[in-house]
Amino acid sequence: MQCRTHLAAALSIAAVAGGEEKPSPAFDYKAPPHSYWEREPQDVFSKLLKKMAAGEVKLDTTDEKSFARSVLAALDVPVSSQILVYSATSMQSERINARNPRALYFNEDAYVGVVPGGLVEVLSIDPELGGVFHVFNYPRPGVPPQVDRPTKCFNCHATNATQRLPGLIAESVAPLPNGGSYESYRGKEQGHQIPIADRFGGWHVTSAKPFGPSHEGAYAQTGTGGVRVIRIKPGEMSDLGKHLTRTSDILAHLIHEHQLGFDNRVIQASYLAREVEAHGAARSAEDEARLDDKAREVVRYVLFADEAKLPAGGITGDAQFIKDFSRNRRPVKSGAALKDLDLRTRMFKNRCSYMIYTPQWQKMPEIIKSRIYAGMKAALSGKDRAYAYLADEERRNIVTILRETLPDLPADWR
Repeated sequence: MQCRTHLAAALSIAAVAGGEEKPSPAFDYKAPPHSYWEREPQDVFSKLLKKMAAGEVKLDTTDEKSFARSVLAALDVPVSSQILVYSATSMQSERINARNPRALYFNEDAYVGVVPGGLVEVLSIDPELGGVFHVFNYPRPGVPPQVDRPTKCFNCHATNATQRLPGLIAESVAPLPNGGSYESYRGKEQGHQIPIADRFGGWHVTSAKPFGPSHEGAYAQTGTGGVRVIRIKPGEMSDLGKHLTRTSDILAHLIHEHQLGFDNRVIQASYLAREVEAHGAARSAEDEARLDDKAREVVRYVLFADEAKLPAGGITGDAQFIKDFSRNRRPVKSGAALKDLDLRTRMFKNRCSYMIYTPQWQKMPEIIKSRIYAGMKAALSGKDRAYAYLADEERRNIVTILRETLPDLPADWR
């Protein structure tokens, strides 16, 4: 039984098939100075487990749906973030198919996967370790869940798709009825730069209006004439009543993809910085160049330099998800915030990721974070033509928001 899990992209955010192999870093997350398995995790779910053990938090074990809802509430993950995936790309591949999709939920810190009749999976982000993976059964009424950290999750979540670090993965495929994939539509990468036309194979997507061509609903149907790819609709082959809501919202999909790309890049930046710091006085010109290259990559991503275009006419997100997503927006005096949505030609009005408020960003080693902030400042100065897509007013808005909401900005930003 393989662990193709994302936990949110396939919570198993499953391993991506096809595409070019990315070069893996020259360091091992299990070995010093990283020592993944020796460090005590500081992710939100590990902290929740301590509260549960101390009797400070109790989950509702009445039934599967009550239990799943209580896990989400304890992690402050909105039910409206639900997206449904039916490709067998998880450690629970024998349970997941078009008749029994996995439901995935997320916020900025945690990704939760729920399989009806199966297990619950949680991937939460530790600022130093990256992805921390937990799997547990649906408990019997009155019995606490038995939680495990399975090493087999890393068979997919620490591969070339994540530069061999504990990260998040997603795929787009045409699933076969009994497991496996007939076709794959995207390479081993994650993030908002992936064209929408290449996304959503093996996923359900609900939307208030058409959102252009994609592989949403792709399903490889077998018959006497061989295999042909058809499209299935949400609820056509499965009972949506098994899930906490009936939506698999287009906006939730887009936000989720953005976060995957952000988290992976920040995880990689933190591991690289820690590796270089361990070199001490032996730090080389190659070390400096690697830090500079990674910082440039993160800056481009945080400022949406390569964001895929939205379909003509834009998209319309689910009203409840928009409300839940916006509940922790951080407005400045003008009223603007990084979570303000555009949805006409791009996701956000002010193109700087709201994920910069997360612990994984805030706790990045200074050796890489200072480079990123310097790159962001230069990009927002208006002098770098690579960022000419940011109009003057948008650049000013972003700078103002960062100044008023980020206390760790370097002094030269003030």
